[in-house]
Amino acid sequence: MKCFRSQTTKVHSIRPLFLSRRRKGLEEDEEEFLDQVPGMPTRFSHEELTVMTENFSKKLGEGGFGSVFEGIMSDGTAIAVKHLQGFGNVKKSFLAEVATIGSIQHVNLVRLVGFCAEKSQRLLVYEYMANVSLDRWIFHGKQEQSLTWDVRKKIISDVAKGLAYLHEDCNNKIIHLDIKPQNILLDHNFNAKVSDFGLSKLVGKDESKIFTTMRGTPGYLAPEWLHEAITEKVDVYSFGVVILEIICGRKNLDRHQDEDDMHLLSLFKRKAEEKQLWEMVDKNSIDMQLHREEAVEMMKIAAWCLQSDYTKRPSMSLVVKVLQGLVDAETDLDYSFQYPPITRRIAEAKQEREAVVGISLPFPSELSGPR
Repeated sequence: MKCFRSQTTKVHSIRPLFLSRRRKGLEEDEEEFLDQVPGMPTRFSHEELTVMTENFSKKLGEGGFGSVFEGIMSDGTAIAVKHLQGFGNVKKSFLAEVATIGSIQHVNLVRLVGFCAEKSQRLLVYEYMANVSLDRWIFHGKQEQSLTWDVRKKIISDVAKGLAYLHEDCNNKIIHLDIKPQNILLDHNFNAKVSDFGLSKLVGKDESKIFTTMRGTPGYLAPEWLHEAITEKVDVYSFGVVILEIICGRKNLDRHQDEDDMHLLSLFKRKAEEKQLWEMVDKNSIDMQLHREEAVEMMKIAAWCLQSDYTKRPSMSLVVKVLQGLVDAETDLDYSFQYPPITRRIAEAKQEREAVVGISLPFPSELSGPR
């Protein structure tokens, strides 16, 4: 018995050392990866960010991977610092975010100012967005906080331009994979910028489809996820859901509604068949009611983006042209929208929880240079 106890003690004394060495090895790999990424943003120490955020005292919000805090740089520039928490997928999300948007710039993509990778600390430093995320403005139900039709239309256009850039203008196509109101940030003038690239996927220009694990948020996942192979059209589908949420002023799954109206896409189909889409326009906004005809036309663009057959969805650059009035939108549309049954079950059970399954990292050589 004494011998057995002695061996057990020895094994337990080795385990922390093994884990420590393993974690150190992962951190060294991460350091090597970050050093190879072109156009890297500023690297901050944890001490510097602690000072800038006044010891992380002003929380702006929190999400699936951590909390976001307000801060001020030494030159007076306002920043938002996301403090990632956890290990494994969080580290992958951190690397994907730094590698993806650390080297690209576009007016409708949130700018990554810098990052911190110090021991177990993982923080991302973004430009400060005074009006926080879109969900705060469209899921409120209060007239005094309601966005006007012109602002909503501008936000939709801004997001479309940001996605068109990711899909078509980078050296490699970037599929965001998690487009939703929470990941659309608004500056002091309500200019919209796509954020949170922790789940994004880089794709070669010559690749039409990719195979990857299902990732994203229930309610925004395109039906082709069930067939594994996906294209950038999964972002187009998510964008279509977001358009509807913006126009209707409600979530795609709203348990406060009657059972028949709980699922926004089901309601959309029914109202389209009844030729009463105008009834879906945000009733909490007087301005939106004054622009119901225009709002209904926008909902038809959403329907185009939501086609179950991804080949019938428009590219984001085509959506931009339609929004600019340069070309007409498709009118021969199928309103029998589909989305993965698993998504529906998860969404009903965990309405606000992200279903993050896997995250892949790009090679530094695959990244787009600054633009």
